[in-house]
Amino acid sequence: MSSLRNLLRTLTVAGMSATLIVPTAVAHAEPSPADLTGRIETSSAELERIVESYNKLSEEIKTNKAAVARLQARIGPLEQQAEQSRADVAELATTAYKSGGLRTADALLRPGGSAALLDRLGALDQLTRQRQDRISGFTDNQRRLLDEKVRLDATLARQAAQARELAAGKRRIENDLAELYELRRQAYGAATEQPAPKAATAEKAPALAGDAGTAVRYAYGAIGKPYRWAADGPDGYDCSGLTSAAWRAAGKSLPHNTRMQWSAVAHIGRGDLRPGDLVFYSGLGHVGLYVGGNQVIDAPSAGRNVLKRGMNMMPIQGYGRVH
Repeated sequence: MSSLRNLLRTLTVAGMSATLIVPTAVAHAEPSPADLTGRIETSSAELERIVESYNKLSEEIKTNKAAVARLQARIGPLEQQAEQSRADVAELATTAYKSGGLRTADALLRPGGSAALLDRLGALDQLTRQRQDRISGFTDNQRRLLDEKVRLDATLARQAAQARELAAGKRRIENDLAELYELRRQAYGAATEQPAPKAATAEKAPALAGDAGTAVRYAYGAIGKPYRWAADGPDGYDCSGLTSAAWRAAGKSLPHNTRMQWSAVAHIGRGDLRPGDLVFYSGLGHVGLYVGGNQVIDAPSAGRNVLKRGMNMMPIQGYGRVH
């Protein structure tokens, strides 16, 4: 995250310049906690977009793995069919040789063979059709098998490339987090928020029936747990990880990515909001679970804990209801 690196370099260079250029002057004041907080919020928003891109790639790899499993399940029977077709053709060739299929054709042209001509023609025609049908079945199975293998190989290659990209992205995020935690240490004296006291996280969830009630109760149970990038519980969450985990507890599947969740839900208006709905924020870089009273429960950003807060903490993109 270049903005974080530039910030740290700027802080260091600024301090050195003040000493070298004006030795007798009062040194420049360190950035105030308020200044650092603003920069942390900006950097956190940038990092969250990167984390959500990572989550999206993870979801795509998960989809590809499922596609590979389906293809492999189909290829197995096709291989068996192709092998059976090869065996059938071999058996047909052996039978034709043993029964003198070619000699039968010769006999049709010999004098004195006219009495059984129609029977022999019928037998030869049937034998030819059987052979053609078996060869056709063999080639069709082979073609299907080859097509499936081509698709499988392409999927595996794409998945391998995505896995490499995912590993590189993870390293970048870990480096960016280290810089963000250093900013938090300068501003607050600690890189991460301390775990919230149990009394502060024991707020009772509203009594709600149905799947939405289950999702809301889950979200309340997550209050005070740390933000962990790319995590969906139970010990930590990022924003889309929390909403997907809450609705998974209710038996509903949501992808672990904010943009994918936006595409998966029914879009509703603000006036239609009810507990359990999702609130999406501008740029689709953040999402929270609506719990009523114009409040959401969300995993805010790296270094912070899951909390309940007013839903207007940042510009809102829209609202969604899980099917």
